[in-house]
Amino acid sequence: MSTGGEAPCGSATEVGAAAQKTLRFILGDQLDRDISSLQDLQVGTDVVVAAEVREEATYVRHHKQKIAFLFCAMRHFFQALSAEGIATQYYELGDHESFREALAAAVEAHKPDRIVVTEPGEWRVRADMRKWETSTGVPVEIRDDDRFFADHGMFRRFAQGRKELRMEYFYRELRKKTGILMDNGKPAGERWNYDKDNRKPLPKTLKVPARRTYAPDEVTKAVLALVEHEFADHFGTLERFNWPVTRADALDALDHFIEHCLPRFGDYQDALATGEPFLFHAVLSPLINSGLLRPREVCARAEAAWRAGDAPLNAVEGFIRQILGWREFIRGIYWLKMPEYRTSNALNAGRPLPDFYWTGDTDMRCMREAITQTRDYAYAHHIQRLMVTGNFALLAGIEPAQIEEWYLIVYADAYEWVELPNVHGMATYADNGLFASKPYAASGAYIDRMSNYCADCSYNVKEKTGEEACPFNYLYWDFLMRNAENLRSNPRIGRIYATLERMSEQRKIAIAQSADDFFERNGLKIN
Repeated sequence: MSTGGEAPCGSATEVGAAAQKTLRFILGDQLDRDISSLQDLQVGTDVVVAAEVREEATYVRHHKQKIAFLFCAMRHFFQALSAEGIATQYYELGDHESFREALAAAVEAHKPDRIVVTEPGEWRVRADMRKWETSTGVPVEIRDDDRFFADHGMFRRFAQGRKELRMEYFYRELRKKTGILMDNGKPAGERWNYDKDNRKPLPKTLKVPARRTYAPDEVTKAVLALVEHEFADHFGTLERFNWPVTRADALDALDHFIEHCLPRFGDYQDALATGEPFLFHAVLSPLINSGLLRPREVCARAEAAWRAGDAPLNAVEGFIRQILGWREFIRGIYWLKMPEYRTSNALNAGRPLPDFYWTGDTDMRCMREAITQTRDYAYAHHIQRLMVTGNFALLAGIEPAQIEEWYLIVYADAYEWVELPNVHGMATYADNGLFASKPYAASGAYIDRMSNYCADCSYNVKEKTGEEACPFNYLYWDFLMRNAENLRSNPRIGRIYATLERMSEQRKIAIAQSADDFFERNGLKIN
């Protein structure tokens, strides 16, 4: 185990390796004391093991803050385990290059009778995990990840016989199963969904609450220095790193959201504003996805706020739907359709990812805001992801695999199980509408309606074609023309195609020429 300062947990010598019988291997997104692999932990007999491994930090070049957040949270989690008197083995970066190497070293050190793990969130890790018993010669028990509301079997039963899968219906099943936001067997307020109430632009005079931040302690400072040194060429900056990295701070962040942000979250969850990266959003997804917060407790706190009269129903339902609805549904899609799912490309999109996705150097104000904020915070809220950076990738015809890798790299909450279906199915429509009823395509008018970005943009959102026009305007119609054969029969956009058919040939030519010129200027031309 690495030294160089105080170690975050006990070494093999300190825990008494020879006495251990069960080795419990924890991944970096399983930092929950009640994770299934720890639920029958025997203090004094078992050893809990984790490892910072370069293979996981570099299979894509993850954002510096994402790596730092997980290493910090892991080290603090193992400090807490050691404080309970639990035997631990923690391998710091550089000790071992892969999970399999770290596990082999731990088996050699502790001579366990069995290994207990919780199922990982990603397909490639599960495929590797299934080989651990053979590679170590020790029985491996892989347990379900019961932090989710639905197991794989429930989603398979839901999906069976359905040609199209819709989140709304699965969400309703989970509401009934859990009783969340239910009253006497009916949805609270007599409606399942309040999404139509949650689409207001941000008023100029409305004060946005400051985001709760957490100053780095000595453990975190050491990790930040490590990440800056070891991953200097990765995307992002560590200058604004102030994530909560302990269970106590994660609960504090939840408290802050419930009290200060949740009451207005619903109204303005789709809003976009210059210089306001967080607005009323919870910014809790990295904490939930890593295990520092539990989905059940987060939903319970939000529902309790509504029942106490501290937050309106449209805000609480909209927030809970993101966790109980989309998060569960997306995970179900991932495990149902992998590994073939990632290879589809229904719209034959093949353009390369533009350089400005990495630099933010573009005259499109909305894109610049979303990308530079992502660089600085490893965060952007769902409308920025879907209707700005995702919308552009869809309209421009960026190759799905390239934009999917970008999303996996740049966000602190991104794991393949949640990133891939969202980008492949929602943002790029690469799965031909498996669960999205239409492509999420929009012109500059949508961004203008929901934001203040367009007022200070180099482009004119009112212009439809030409060099001064907002690129989203002509790219929107060019996308529809390029993909007419695939999309014309979609009933949700039939009226849009009727409008396109009424356009003059001269205007269609101007749209196509404006798009072609844009692609040429930005290195996106396909010969």
